[in-house]
Amino acid sequence: MEIERNLGTQPIAGLMEAENLKVHDLVAASEVQITHKMITKACKGRRLTRNVQIKVMNAYNRAAGQNCSLQELFNY
Repeated sequence: MEIERNLGTQPIAGLMEAENLKVHDLVAASEVQITHKMITKACKGRRLTRNVQIKVMNAYNRAAGQNCSLQELFNY
């Protein structure tokens, strides 16, 4: 059985739009190594490892001044 990798647009994409944040804003806000490609994949719904999800979540929370959980940002 093959794992579905394309999971559709994720909630993080809408939240970023509502906060008027771009991919680069999250990369700049991150305290750890994170790439534009990781954020783009997160928004488009490509399946990410838990480690990358946490990096994206932390970057989003710093950039937006929020305290969102993984469940609020990703629906898988």
